[in-house]
This record gives sequence, C-alpha cells and structure tokens, in this order.
Amino acid sequence: MAMVLLATLFSLLLAATQFNVGACAGSKNIFILAGQSNMAGRGGVSGGKWHGNVPPECQPRSSIVRLSAQLRWEQAHEPLHADIDVGKTCGVGPGMAFANEVLRARGSRFGVLGLVPCAVGGTRIGEWARGTRLYNELVRRSTESVRDGGVIRAVLWYQGESDTVNRVDAEGYKGNFERLVMDLRSDLKNPNLPVIQVALASGEGRFVDVVRKGQLDVKLGNVKCVDAKGLRLKEDDLHLTTISEVHLGIKLARSFLNSFGHHL
Repeated sequence: MAMVLLATLFSLLLAATQFNVGACAGSKNIFILAGQSNMAGRGGVSGGKWHGNVPPECQPRSSIVRLSAQLRWEQAHEPLHADIDVGKTCGVGPGMAFANEVLRARGSRFGVLGLVPCAVGGTRIGEWARGTRLYNELVRRSTESVRDGGVIRAVLWYQGESDTVNRVDAEGYKGNFERLVMDLRSDLKNPNLPVIQVALASGEGRFVDVVRKGQLDVKLGNVKCVDAKGLRLKEDDLHLTTISEVHLGIKLARSFLNSFGHHL
C-alpha cells in the first residue's frame, strides 16, 4: 500500500510540474540552438561517455525550459541535445550557460526562457539548406515552439567545422550562411529575426581560416558574430572543453543582451 501511495504521489508531482511548464507558454522568450557538435555539446564527453558533471553556470532552474524531440516543453537540463543529436554522445554545450546568464542579467522580469535544441553533429552547411531534412526540422521545431504563445528572440548558430575540409565548401560558406538566414526569416515570417553566429575555433580540415573569414565578413542586418577563437579545445583539437562551452554561452548571452536586449 505504501509503495502504491508513493507512486501515486510521484505521478501527481510529475503532472503538476508538466502543467506548470505548459501554463507559462504565453510568456516564453524563445531561443533556437542550431548548428553542429559544438552547439549540441561535447563538453565532458570522453570515450563515448559523458561524465555527468554539470558546472554551476549550467544548473537547471524552473524558469528555463526546453522543447523535447516530442515537441513537449519540459525543464531544461544538460545534455540539452540528448534526444536531438541522436546516435552521438552529447554533453555540456553553450545553451544552459547562455540561458542562466541572460536570466542573471535580466532577473525574474524576463519570464520563462525556452530553448529549442536543433543542432546535429558532423553536418555541413549545405545539409541545412532550404528543403533539406535538417532545415525542415529546424523550421518545424521553431514554428511549434511558438504555437501556444511566446516569441523567438534569436537563433544561436554554431556550425562550420565540417565545411573546412573542402576549399569549395569553405569559400562558399558566407553565401550559404546568408541564404540560410534569409530563408529562415522568410519561412518563420520574421524578417528581422536576430541571429548570433559563432566564428570557428577549430575545424575538421585545413580551411578553418577560409570559413572564419566568411563568418566574420557577414554584413546582414541583425546578424552578430561571437568569436570562439582562443577557447580551449579538448584533446581532439575539434570540440570545446566544458569550461569553454560555459564561456561561449556567456559570450553569446552578452552579445544578445547588448545587441537585442534593450527592448525586453
């Protein structure tokens, strides 16, 4: 009998938590997380396993929620992309540090912050072009995130490591990224949608500087760039360490607050 009562109580508490998350849908400030592995997060991953350590800057809080792969809002926690970047081991990324820093700076008046994980490791920017599976999923999840209310405040984009292998891909990066931004703004019916991209700290090939130049040369309105160069990498010389992911998340938050946060 006692076990039955405990199970019933747990179910009621779980239902209440899910209800509270859904009940604040109309006040969400939503951020889309897209790109490849360094956005999905590989901090703390070694030997195909995540060690489970969560830095203080990435701790969960009731006012930070995430859109699951099943399109349900739930309390956000690391690893944010575990059910999105499937087939790979996800760890700490920049998303939770970003969210906590925004809320630290803005306080309780900011309301609920919603994260929409969309990043997939090992993907070239051509795989995110309009009409592709990844692009369609990005638009679908972004659209669903505001179905019950809320506003998409920005897209956070960290991608390009896979475009450093081939010179043609690297030289075409700037144009492909600008086209992606314009298509996304059109399909989300938000012509001024803020986008904050990350300039690469590493790459899979030898054309990192070519991709970086394309990223830093983007001049589209409401597109800002945060430079990851200088952040510490893991032993693979490709993925950011846990502390680097935290630093990047804070840099993204400050970029958002300085560039787009004045009207919130």
